[in-house]
Amino acid sequence: AIGLNYADHIAESQMATPEHQVWFSKAPTSANGPFDPIEIPKAGQAVDYEAELVAVIGSGGRHIGLADAPGAIFGYCVGNDVTERAWQHRTPQWVLGKSFDTHAPFGPWITTTDEMPDPHGLGIRCLVNGETRQSSNTSHLVFDIWAQIEHLSKAMTLEPGDLIFTGTPGGIGAAMKPMRFLQPGDVVRVE
Repeated sequence: AIGLNYADHIAESQMATPEHQVWFSKAPTSANGPFDPIEIPKAGQAVDYEAELVAVIGSGGRHIGLADAPGAIFGYCVGNDVTERAWQHRTPQWVLGKSFDTHAPFGPWITTTDEMPDPHGLGIRCLVNGETRQSSNTSHLVFDIWAQIEHLSKAMTLEPGDLIFTGTPGGIGAAMKPMRFLQPGDVVRVE
């Protein structure tokens, strides 16, 4: 998953726009069904939502050029990069705060690239208990999805079925005043 990839989210996080893409991994046990409960863990109570477009790798590969990046993708779905903020900010590496069990719900559908060849003009929203918290458009990505594929594939082989969470826009609970984290019983919808 990529961090700090929408200008409004960077601004609300009070950070500088990254010169290079900021990547972190999510543990496989964070994967979760689209309608399954998100765990509020015993180890932390600052659980936040992050609406994201998710790219599903199809053919994948290594050293994928910018022009070939669209062909490496099978399709797209929505995801929620659920984050335990206290754990995320304990260290400069975000993996643990982003990898709690159940903290990566995605789906339920994959829209294939033949139906949507260019994902860089899509609306993206997150609602909590019916209240819109995030509302943006993928045209505002700092590093577009093709650049993400090119960059990642320089470091690792992208395998069919890999999921790439492409960044979240502004409106996270940690940036609200006062902060508003998820509570048991909240209903989160990502579109």
